[in-house]
Amino acid sequence: MSRIDVNNVWKIYGGNVVGVRDLTFTCDDKEFLAILGPSGGGKSSTLRMLAGLEEISKGEVKFDDVVVNDKGPSERNIALAFESYALYYRMSVYENIAFPLRAKGLKGKEIDKMVRDIAEVLNLTTILQKKPGELAGGHQQRVSLARALIRRPNLTLLDEPLSHMDQRLRAGIRAQIRRIHEEFGNTTIYVTHDQAEAISLCDRILVLSNAEKQQIGTVDEIYNRPVNKFVANFIGQPGMNFLQGKVHSQKSASVDTDEGVKIIEIAGTVDPKYIGSEVTIGVRPQQITIVEDKEKGFNLMGSVKIVEFQGDTSILAVELNDIQKTEIKVVIPAGGFKFKRGDFCYMDVDPEFIHLFDSAEKAIIERNA
Repeated sequence: MSRIDVNNVWKIYGGNVVGVRDLTFTCDDKEFLAILGPSGGGKSSTLRMLAGLEEISKGEVKFDDVVVNDKGPSERNIALAFESYALYYRMSVYENIAFPLRAKGLKGKEIDKMVRDIAEVLNLTTILQKKPGELAGGHQQRVSLARALIRRPNLTLLDEPLSHMDQRLRAGIRAQIRRIHEEFGNTTIYVTHDQAEAISLCDRILVLSNAEKQQIGTVDEIYNRPVNKFVANFIGQPGMNFLQGKVHSQKSASVDTDEGVKIIEIAGTVDPKYIGSEVTIGVRPQQITIVEDKEKGFNLMGSVKIVEFQGDTSILAVELNDIQKTEIKVVIPAGGFKFKRGDFCYMDVDPEFIHLFDSAEKAIIERNA
């Protein structure tokens, strides 16, 4: 088993450059945790401290309640796969995959069976005798993954392992990584900037930005209950729409429009201290419903500026009739309403999907559990 506890961990480079700031989180035994965030957010620094490749400046890391700050990578029973393949180019694919097993003292038939089993899972059987230099980048990355996973470690650390593969291949390898995780039953931490990878693979997501934890939770929690404006905008494609308004009551917000003040109901409540204060109202493009006309009831309206066809959906860029003339995006299914530039668009948003953020960009709606 392997439960990971990261307690108030800092990584400081050169005395004053903060790579990770006061990070605390837990990865449970057999959990698949994704660390997601933009470049420079602290993802790789965190993973390298977990691996024992970077010294921890402050705080502690525990594996199964044992502090491992002073233990090297070989003492932590971990497997690593990085964005760079780090393969031995004079060895065959077979020997590259077998290398960690030979280092552990395994021999002969046991090594051969384990190599061929993992090669079959990752579709490497036909290239086992080739050298890495003869392979395309996608194949080299799969060899790197096979070498990391074959040791059946307590903890697997994967740092952008699919970044050099084309999109179609990545989708297939993601499924294989998840299947291996389930079969081996080890704990996995996966670093990526790709939302699709994090969402499709993980049990939970840890969002990092500017060297700090922004939020940790399930996909549903991160997507539907973002704790701040950064998470709300970073998660989801396209990102969340934002417009300016005020807190009208504990159960509603208001927006100044060309037609007067528009009241927008919310699910949950807001602390009375916010009533009358300016807030940012957020709503996801996928959670806006188009209504046929203004007689049917709506809480947003605007003029269509761009229609972007996406195959099974279209994305509308709509200029609202609020005072700021905010442009928002709306995702509509193919075969639904047809729009062209200049059309008026009447929209409704379920109160459950409305988010409010204060001047510090923190979510302020208290929702029922």
